[in-house]
Amino acid sequence: MLPEIDVEFLESLKLDWETISSGGNWLLIHKVPVPEGYNLAEVTTALMIAPGYPVSQIDMAYFYPHLTRNDGKGIGALASHVIDNKNFQRWSRHRTAENPWRPGLDDVSTHLQLVHYWFERELNK
Repeated sequence: MLPEIDVEFLESLKLDWETISSGGNWLLIHKVPVPEGYNLAEVTTALMIAPGYPVSQIDMAYFYPHLTRNDGKGIGALASHVIDNKNFQRWSRHRTAENPWRPGLDDVSTHLQLVHYWFERELNK
C-alpha cells in the first residue's frame, strides 16, 4: 500500500508501524514521541492513506490515546474517529495555498514533519 520511499523512511524511525484497512486505508505508527507540554510522552499516530496516494495528499492526523495540554488550555478543531475499534483524536489541520501538497515531493516523511509543527504550534497558542 505504501511506496518504497515511505517504507524506507518508516523503517529508519525504528518505531513499530503497520498498515490496516478500517473504514479506509490507514498507516499506524506506534510510540511516536510527543513534545513536552502534553499529557502523554508518546502516542499512536494514524494517517489516512487516500486512494491515489502519493499523488493524492495525506490530510490531518489522528492520535491514540487523546492528547491534552498540561497547562489545561484547550486544543481546537478536534473530533473523535474510530480506527480499528479504538477512539482516536482527529486533529483537523490542513495544508494551505501557501503550503500545498506537492506530488513527487511530499510523502509520509514530510507529512510527519508537518504533524510535529502542529504539535509545537499548538503549545505556542
